[in-house]
Amino acid sequence: MLAAIIGTFLVNILLGVPLFICLLLAALIGFVFVDFSLAYRMIPQQFFGGIDSFALMAIPLFIFAGNLMNTSGLTSQLIRLANSLVGHLRGGLGYVNVISSVFFAGVNGSAVADTSALGSLLVPAMKKEGYATNYAAGLTAASSLIGPIIPPSIFMILYASLTNTSVGDLFLAGVIPGLLLGSAFLVMNYLYVRKVGIQSQHERASVKGVLSAFWYSAPALIAPFIIVSSIVFGFVTPTESGALIVAYAIILGLLNRTLNWRKLFDALADTAVLTGTIFVIIAASAVISWLLAYAQLPDQLVEYLEPFKNNPTAVLLILSLLTFFIGMLMEEVSALMLLTPVFFPVAIASGVDPIHLGVVITINITIALITPPMGACVFVAAAVSKIEITEMFKSIWPFVLVAICAQVFVICFPDLTLFLPGVFK
Repeated sequence: MLAAIIGTFLVNILLGVPLFICLLLAALIGFVFVDFSLAYRMIPQQFFGGIDSFALMAIPLFIFAGNLMNTSGLTSQLIRLANSLVGHLRGGLGYVNVISSVFFAGVNGSAVADTSALGSLLVPAMKKEGYATNYAAGLTAASSLIGPIIPPSIFMILYASLTNTSVGDLFLAGVIPGLLLGSAFLVMNYLYVRKVGIQSQHERASVKGVLSAFWYSAPALIAPFIIVSSIVFGFVTPTESGALIVAYAIILGLLNRTLNWRKLFDALADTAVLTGTIFVIIAASAVISWLLAYAQLPDQLVEYLEPFKNNPTAVLLILSLLTFFIGMLMEEVSALMLLTPVFFPVAIASGVDPIHLGVVITINITIALITPPMGACVFVAAAVSKIEITEMFKSIWPFVLVAICAQVFVICFPDLTLFLPGVFK
């Protein structure tokens, strides 16, 4: 049955069928192997039930807040801040690229949006500084992976809605792994700069310049602290936190006189399009998730992993390997929605902490954003950098390897994810 579902999905993807229809057609084939009479009742029930969740309402709100921040010009201040801190170093714009992604992570949590925004600004500048175009594009795509890991994170909200895990704990757990991933790319850039021989081309910013950059970027930097603290300390639910940060972004835009009716409409329109895309994928994925659970696939996987049941690290490594290959062939939201219900009971039975599992799955799914042939960030980076997608496919693998090394580190040292949630309990 599983082979038939995967085969149907891949064939339709190659034919250019919309993703949610590919998922529904794959589910329909799966019902043939289970009990086709269930299809008439369960497909509509699970399709609409999959998005009937109050927690999922946080997703459009966080997307809207990120769009408001972008249209209000606050994100450009974040790039200015990063440039004032590290722009004077040898190959400084590479470091600016990574650190800007860390700052951007707290604004919108969207890797694709970060790739587009940073790529259009930094890739041409990095080329003038001496970076190869494919490296500059690859670093932009790779550093944007930090976005969905450091809160707020759409992937973590989806995981929490599927597993009844605390969103606040997941947000806290993602901070250190996200910074670890950023540090890994900083080290990679350091080695590249030394190898190629790129020199410093910018003067060190004055103390006044740094303080000025901090002052103008402070409103955007405060946003993630508002989100996380309000959830962790129980003042609001994740959905209410999303509404709070939207109000915060609107007020900032009005006070700075950078937000008008046109920009507000554009932010709403972009939010509606992206939300609709995400939710229809969630709905279709819920159908297959129910089908796989009905067919007892998680129980079968538990049996296969029985020899590793007392070794949580080994189980996580195996599940990560499976996620890596599946993520290469599937869109990230659908992969998360399909794999989480299957992997969660398997991992919990092996003694894996659900918060640790959530961060590991989030990183796995995020790495898929730069993994050919389906990685969305690779296509965006190629477009904004004006290079062939085949060239991007060739040059992205060193960045994938660095991200995987960071992922293995997070798996082997659970305290990296569990420390902050433990501190605030």
